[in-house]
Amino acid sequence: MPLALGLVVLSYLLGSIPTSFWVGKAVSGIDLRQEGSGNLGATNAFRVLGWKAALPVVVVDVAKGFVPVRFFPGMIPSPGHWALAFGAAAILGHVFSVWVRFKGGKGVATSAGVFLGLAPWAVLAGFLVWAGTVFSTRIVSLGSVLAALTIPVAVWFLPNRGGLPLFWFTVSLASFVTWAHRANIRRLLRGEEHRFGRGPGRHIVPPVRSEER
Repeated sequence: MPLALGLVVLSYLLGSIPTSFWVGKAVSGIDLRQEGSGNLGATNAFRVLGWKAALPVVVVDVAKGFVPVRFFPGMIPSPGHWALAFGAAAILGHVFSVWVRFKGGKGVATSAGVFLGLAPWAVLAGFLVWAGTVFSTRIVSLGSVLAALTIPVAVWFLPNRGGLPLFWFTVSLASFVTWAHRANIRRLLRGEEHRFGRGPGRHIVPPVRSEER
């Protein structure tokens, strides 16, 4: 038990690595919390810095979720459903990063990494929904929410490593991701949500008011 709890803490610290914050500082010397949407995720990194800077952000943020659920259970004698706890801790670390005053991303890429380790077929289904939505609407937030809602359905019907506990975990996570996108949903309902693909580079999207982040 002490080892498992220690791995939960380690999962949180791994998830809390502020990838886009560090990339923003390294590439352009800027704080992404003050640019674009103010979100420390890959989408805002793309809007502000371009795809070359956003690509490593995606890779690392996915790995932050995949590594704990794939490798940490093998370190304890009776792993049971500890993988879910490791995954949840990594996602919370990404969203509430201790290194940047508990302000992080919205957890989509890190959640994808968690489910890549637990239910890869469900991730594929979610990715197809995300890609189809973004391709047709150019609205990343809408694709992210719909993909999150797709995952529990896919986990129910497709093979996975977690069974019923994983299903309820995905339901909780889909609810959390939807809540994290509440400002985006309000802008969607007003027809004001930012659209993807308006050209590369910095300041593509004007800063969003702090109450809408």
